[in-house]
Amino acid sequence: MCLNHSAPSSGQQLPGVSGLPGQGKRMGHRGVDASGETTYKKTTSSALKGAIQLGIGYTVGNLSSKPERDVLMQDFYVVESIFFPSEGSNLTPAHHFPDFRFKTYAPVAFRYFRELFGIRPDDYLYSLCNEPLIELSNPGASGSVFYLTKDDEFIIKTVMHKEAEFLQKLLPGYYMNLNQNPRTLLPKFFGLYCIQSGGKNIRMVVMNNVLPRAVRMHLKFDLKGSTYKRCASKKERQKAKPTFKDLDFMQDLQDGLMLDQDMYSALVKTLQRDCLVLESFKIMDYSLLLGVHNIDQAEREQQMEGGEKDEKRPVAQKALYSTAMESIQGGAACGESIETDDTMGGIPAVNGKGERLLLYIGIIDILQSYRLIKKLEHTWKAMVHDGDTVSVHRPGFYADRFFKFMSSTVFKKTLKSSPIKKGRVGLTVTKYTGPGAAWSASQLPSERDDNIYDLRGTMQTPPSITYSTFFTLRYHFNLAVNGDWMQVF
Repeated sequence: MCLNHSAPSSGQQLPGVSGLPGQGKRMGHRGVDASGETTYKKTTSSALKGAIQLGIGYTVGNLSSKPERDVLMQDFYVVESIFFPSEGSNLTPAHHFPDFRFKTYAPVAFRYFRELFGIRPDDYLYSLCNEPLIELSNPGASGSVFYLTKDDEFIIKTVMHKEAEFLQKLLPGYYMNLNQNPRTLLPKFFGLYCIQSGGKNIRMVVMNNVLPRAVRMHLKFDLKGSTYKRCASKKERQKAKPTFKDLDFMQDLQDGLMLDQDMYSALVKTLQRDCLVLESFKIMDYSLLLGVHNIDQAEREQQMEGGEKDEKRPVAQKALYSTAMESIQGGAACGESIETDDTMGGIPAVNGKGERLLLYIGIIDILQSYRLIKKLEHTWKAMVHDGDTVSVHRPGFYADRFFKFMSSTVFKKTLKSSPIKKGRVGLTVTKYTGPGAAWSASQLPSERDDNIYDLRGTMQTPPSITYSTFFTLRYHFNLAVNGDWMQVF
């Protein structure tokens, strides 16, 4: 049981040693040097950001000069490498960092992904390379370093060798899934890169940004559908912008988050489809990142501060299907878009008090394969604790539990749809369904009854992913895991 708590109101080296042993704090490869600057594998954050921008600026610019073509199977395994000497060369500019090599994985495939989401090369370069990258101050417990572009478009995350390798093996199936369904809550991957210098390899992935900085998040959750140790620590709660977990949600938002019928149907269909895809790839330990903007609380805060209403809104995102609303609209009944006004890309909802909310959601941390280390971890935890409560599980069980928790505990639906009034986001709260609100995403709302369904309740394969596509995805993924593919990491 979680303790009661209140929601929050609101010198460069590459890769030289940046601090003597014992100086600063470390978590995995992430640390802090004597000057207080973040380091990753003993490389200062400022140096890492500079190398990222130099490398991406060159590789994307060079690729844009090449003619577009269809993606071939071998494109997923191509690795391009360019050397950046500090004095410069006939291909690269001079810089004040030590020499480094920049690797780009599957450049043609990732160009296709960017095009699929409507990201032009010049926009991608402008976002990543024109302005200084912003380091996120609350990166979590993964030991990774996160950078955000100034325009809120992209997140750059450092990843471990196994995660980068797993993503590359995942690319053929990922490609097929995006072609079938670009509207998804799964991460949108736009690039995979590696910086090599002084014997160090720093790998990073560029993804869509789920939580826009321009919208104040009054609550933030990392949800897995597990209860074992899924409670924010005392240290985490003391942060200015803490990230809460499953038990915190169940304690503080006992009524869940209520959506109208069309919105709930679209969201649950998307969640079911994504869970089936993740299970087919034997992926587990992922989370739902949930940001909650409380419209009524924001208005009260403005009145208390004596300020006028802030009419400024986030600039429209360049990437298609990247907002929470866009990611689920494709699953609306009859294929229709859900009409909203002034939602800033969020999904309108209400809490148990009837307060108007905007939800920003996305599935994160999908680069975890259920391999031997995870099997051993679950076996050990299950011997000590209730096996059904721990978060490390076989992929099928994990997907079932994740879907059930999200569709019945976190998200609930009102008994009738309520129109969103022009000029404001509003939902009329009447009566909402309880745990019986969980229903199979293969059913239309009119077919739903009061039984509780798991991920496969009365399952029909979602129309956007056919049985043949699932078998093909499984085949390519099994080939990736078990086949004798060229190792490029």
